[in-house]
Amino acid sequence: MTDKLRLSHFLHGGDYNPDQWLDHPEVIDKDFKLFKEAKINTVSLGIFAWSKLEPEEGVFDFEWLDNIFDRVEEQGGNIILATPSGAKPRWLAEKYPEVLRVNEKNERNIFGERHNHCYTSPIYREKVQEINTKLAERYGKRKSLLMWHISNEYGGQCFCDLCQEKFRTWMKNKYKSLDNLNKAYWSSFWSHTYTSWDQVHSPSTLGDSTFLGLNLDWKRFVTERTIDFFEVEIKPLRKLTPEIPITTNFMGGNPPDSHVFYDLDYQEFAKHVDVVSWDSYPNWGNDYESTAQLGMKTALMNDMMRSLKHDNYLIMESTPSQVNWHPFNRSKRPGMHEMGSLQQVAHGADSALYFQLHQSRGASEMYHGAVITHTMNDKTRAFHDVTTVGKDLEKLQGALSTKHQPAKVAIVFDYDNMWALDDSRNYADSTKKYWRTIQQHYQYFWEHDVPVEFVSVKDDLTPYTLVIDPMHFMMAPEFSTKLHDYVEQGGHLVGTYITGMVDKQFLAYLHGWPKTLHETYGIEFTETDTLYPKQHNQLIYNSKKFVVSDYCDLFTVDTAEEIGQYGSDFYAGTSALTKNKLGSGTAFYIGCRTDTDFLADFYGQLTIQLGLIDSKPITKDSNKVSVQVRRNDKSNYYFAMNFSHVESAIVVNEPVYDVLNGHMIDRGPQKISPYGVNVYREDNTK
Repeated sequence: MTDKLRLSHFLHGGDYNPDQWLDHPEVIDKDFKLFKEAKINTVSLGIFAWSKLEPEEGVFDFEWLDNIFDRVEEQGGNIILATPSGAKPRWLAEKYPEVLRVNEKNERNIFGERHNHCYTSPIYREKVQEINTKLAERYGKRKSLLMWHISNEYGGQCFCDLCQEKFRTWMKNKYKSLDNLNKAYWSSFWSHTYTSWDQVHSPSTLGDSTFLGLNLDWKRFVTERTIDFFEVEIKPLRKLTPEIPITTNFMGGNPPDSHVFYDLDYQEFAKHVDVVSWDSYPNWGNDYESTAQLGMKTALMNDMMRSLKHDNYLIMESTPSQVNWHPFNRSKRPGMHEMGSLQQVAHGADSALYFQLHQSRGASEMYHGAVITHTMNDKTRAFHDVTTVGKDLEKLQGALSTKHQPAKVAIVFDYDNMWALDDSRNYADSTKKYWRTIQQHYQYFWEHDVPVEFVSVKDDLTPYTLVIDPMHFMMAPEFSTKLHDYVEQGGHLVGTYITGMVDKQFLAYLHGWPKTLHETYGIEFTETDTLYPKQHNQLIYNSKKFVVSDYCDLFTVDTAEEIGQYGSDFYAGTSALTKNKLGSGTAFYIGCRTDTDFLADFYGQLTIQLGLIDSKPITKDSNKVSVQVRRNDKSNYYFAMNFSHVESAIVVNEPVYDVLNGHMIDRGPQKISPYGVNVYREDNTK
């Protein structure tokens, strides 16, 4: 983790809103007693407290917050102090209506909810900097201040005149001339040629969305505007407290897809934070997938967040029990909270922080799970589960200086590609499933405890033995060249159907694939057959037949070797899976979408050939058990997690120390309880 954030212990705690209880000081008194009991060492403050900090314009009240700082410091705790821009006070919206967002219908929002401010508004930027300056001046030198939490869960977009003008400026800077813009958008289509920069406007589902490049540019612009606002927010903090690290809490997607957050390019945003943190809310105990399947998806999201900076990260929010916004808000089963919390630590998180520490008595989140519920005592199952995790983190103190085991496998993920593929007027909207495809390629490696990282198109590929690049519909020639060089220099690449169709301007490639892509895979794409949901083909590979659905790429073979064929339709007997030698490396092309049984077979063989599995002192016989490794020069920590409702077993093959139970284990079988976690330490003397 960044040198700015020097932790002396794993962070345990989360969002605390004492401003909701200022007229009940006895509640706050009891809260701090319960915090101590639950091993809470960190509180996040002020996230939605602007109206208490500045009840009227220019009138500030910090006395209540001073008191909370004092109490936390008396208990030896840490504070993550938030800037309050995520929820503005009423007086600000009433006096300066320009701070309210405008929707696609050009209607200005009324005051309400949160995250509904315009990122471009000069007055909002001014007022945010003013309150942030006051906070930095007052609390920047407090010994308990650990880091800055900027706003909360950035997202959304504004269509006001201020934002439209900034969009036009952004477009001018990018395209330089209207001629370049018209060529990039292929604007002669339907006579939509631009003749003035004043004609540039955000796309709208209510009007013109003809230009696919415009839709994509708007998404890019929204990320740029958001980051620009973020940089304005943190300017006084960087100036007054340069030694205090800065983060903002990123988000995962909603169930059932467990999708990466869609609206903002986190790969770009991550460059602007010191530490990546995110809010993790898997819907454990749902009725449409196994706990192991959800465990895999949650592992993927943690690996994705770790990969944004290729470093340890923080869980800024999770729930001790349930949320109030899933379609069905089910409580965690016994053991699930410890399992989920330690899974995050196993993948590189240095915290287990919650929303919320004390449950709100009213309003929209009054039934969101909390450490201290409406019962206001320590007798609840949630409080007991939180206390268990707090004790676990104390026992894991030695693992704090470790990092997740380096990965030999990388999966390419690109926001532009995701947005473009979703907007492409081809294939089938219901079956594109870019993120689910990534999950399917990730699954084998998670089940076999092979570490995986995610890379952007700008990342260096050379540290990885195997790079997987699924459904890379929008591919710049520069990245095609990067893949070519990676393979030629000894790398191993797996690409799939629907690759290399358009460039970064959303214009189709003419005369076939870019030359370097053709040379890399040794084939030439000709067409994609889109199947209806009830239609299927077969992939014949190693004398086995695997079911094919949704998409089948047809291509001619040049230098590649055919290793799999289609089994039916007019292209029966033609190539479906190829292998191409290029320089010192190899590139495989999977031309069709298969079930995970083929991917397990294919990646199983590739894993052996490439030596991707490192030896561990622990063996398992169930894919519902995951073994993740954190390590440094001195020790290896093995987290064996049972994502099953029944007891599982592993075998310890070398002497290790049982961290949570505090004793040595020689050799032999070990049981893991349902939703249980065993943590073992191995001294690294090699």
